[in-house]
Amino acid sequence: MVYLVLTVMKSLVARLLTDYSRWRLLVTDGGRHTWHYLTADEQCAEWPQNTVDKFWLGLDTNLPKLPPAKDAYEAAKNGYTFYQNLQSHDGHWAGEYGGPLIGSYISGMGFKDEERLEMIRYIMNRAHPQDGGWGIHIEGHSTVFGTALNYVALRILGMEADHPVCIKSRATLHKLGGATAIPAWGKFWLSLLNVYDWEGNNPVPPEFWLLPEWLPIHPSKWWIHTRAVYLPMSYLYGVRFTAPENHFILSLRQELYTQDYYSIHWPSQRNNVSEADLYSPHSAIFDMINVVLAGYEQCTIPPLRAAGIKRAYQLIVYDDENTGYQTLAPVSKMFALVARYHAEGPDAECYRLHMKRRADFMWMGAEGMMVCGTNGSQLWDTGFIAQALVETGLAEQEKEFRGGLTKALEWLDQAQIRENPRHFECAYRHASKGAWGFSTTEQGYTVSDCTGEGLKAVMYLQYNLDFTPKLVDERRMCDAVDIMLSLQNPLIRAPQWLELLNPAEVFGNIMVEYTYPECTTSVITALSIFRKHIPYYRRADIDRTIKSAIKYLHDAQHPGGGWVGSWGICFTYATQLHSNRSHCPHSKKACDFLLSKQREDGGWGESYKSCEQSRWIEHEKSQIVQTCWAVMSLIYDGSWPQEAIEGVFNKTCAISYPNFKFSFPIWMLGKAHIYLKTLKEKATMNGYSNRKAQ
Repeated sequence: MVYLVLTVMKSLVARLLTDYSRWRLLVTDGGRHTWHYLTADEQCAEWPQNTVDKFWLGLDTNLPKLPPAKDAYEAAKNGYTFYQNLQSHDGHWAGEYGGPLIGSYISGMGFKDEERLEMIRYIMNRAHPQDGGWGIHIEGHSTVFGTALNYVALRILGMEADHPVCIKSRATLHKLGGATAIPAWGKFWLSLLNVYDWEGNNPVPPEFWLLPEWLPIHPSKWWIHTRAVYLPMSYLYGVRFTAPENHFILSLRQELYTQDYYSIHWPSQRNNVSEADLYSPHSAIFDMINVVLAGYEQCTIPPLRAAGIKRAYQLIVYDDENTGYQTLAPVSKMFALVARYHAEGPDAECYRLHMKRRADFMWMGAEGMMVCGTNGSQLWDTGFIAQALVETGLAEQEKEFRGGLTKALEWLDQAQIRENPRHFECAYRHASKGAWGFSTTEQGYTVSDCTGEGLKAVMYLQYNLDFTPKLVDERRMCDAVDIMLSLQNPLIRAPQWLELLNPAEVFGNIMVEYTYPECTTSVITALSIFRKHIPYYRRADIDRTIKSAIKYLHDAQHPGGGWVGSWGICFTYATQLHSNRSHCPHSKKACDFLLSKQREDGGWGESYKSCEQSRWIEHEKSQIVQTCWAVMSLIYDGSWPQEAIEGVFNKTCAISYPNFKFSFPIWMLGKAHIYLKTLKEKATMNGYSNRKAQ
């Protein structure tokens, strides 16, 4: 029976396919990615598909086969010989970083037919193979959050309720308790869509933005990702926005629930969250505050509510203008789109700009079109491969790679943020002059480890190679150092107890900014390299910062020997960033920890569940990228297949980094070759010395 269902689903998917030979990736404006479907043969002839297009679409790239590698160095060379073909013309490497469609429907912002079909195909391809539901990420178990929102997305995109995919996923949704048991963010989206009553939400009052800024609970003190999402949410809650009722809305009201929609007692659903979704239960104090706020909602003070809405909207506008209408990520973007649509309508310039930038988050791949977690990971991927080529010797020894490395440096040059945000302190933003962000300059958010990796890549390319131009001058490197020094904690703006007010049941540690081993190590290494080349700039500050940062890393080491990662999976990722930096007892303990996790096949494999539970949990298979991380830790001083997911976000939301399968194997194999060669030379010298002594 399962085989029959899967066969039917594959047949249905096949009928949804667009003509892959007509898709093109357009790279413009400092790394902006947008996919386009060409309908005319003349267009296809004028804009032929390139290798980058074909690779990401899963088509044959027709690249020549590479000779079998004889050693680790040749394997690394083969890997980059292939990977260089995926470099965009402007010097960076494109890729997915795998978003809500509901906001587009609510605001009347449609999709092209080919986009609609490919999004349907992607959602179908990512359904759970047994129960047909969806989780919070592509490897997770089915949840109400994932299943309800993906079900609604399919229906918005045009799939009928009696389609086999909808029937199966709806059964899973009902088995999990129906949409009344969806977590808070899901309740909010469904309320905007007018298929869940606003009375079933815990309050999100915009008046919070009017509180005195010195209060520790003021939203400006919250972690940026949470603040960016709750800003437009508070506006939309304040105006109680809902999509117009129509036949489609009426149908969804009956499809999503296990009882008649009009019989549901909505206030009782505010804290109703399925066990399949629950990761961070509400604290007692949070529930008490919500009782008080719910009482306030029955007798709001109109001038105060209006002032809160006005202030929230002002900050939404600031963030749009600071980021070129991308905001921080797709969730905040789509909430902001609905807010701007409500305030100014579909004919406004802000609506047009939001539509333009929505395309930046849409990525076409071999399994269909997805919405990514940001507008890309351009800096992150380019910085890693640039460092890998220099550290392995490939940059210096292989002349055919030099042109691509020069282009990478040119891209890194323009990717550095040169100015602070347009709306700086008034929008509660940190300084950004001198920083590198995660993706593009235009997105513009300062990130500590991205600044560290960007600066390292630039210094490697400019100081370690004799064929690259000196594009980033000392002053701009000093600006990057200033930013990193300014970000060292205690910069955390909110007290730890604010986590008691975490409203998002599916995520952990989202209210407060934290200190992270991964970010700390990136900054330490960047500052250490910087002071070798520019020893006279803020030397005392840099030395003091490195010393205190190393102490933090030692204190943060897990009793077992590793470090808990927050942005990758998990111990393997965080430990490889630190254990290779020195020969102290802490590093030896970390190496012993990694050696204890090596599997019989020689590899390492760690599950994303390690991030959820902060303890090592084995993956069912060894993973190439994690094996590379582990080996690079232990040895410090071609195309590989995509395997399990590599990244993570807020403990529970795993993220794909598809370019990691290139950069880290190349990096590890090249370094392994150097390491093994050095060991062999030492053994030869020791043998010679022993013979001479005899």
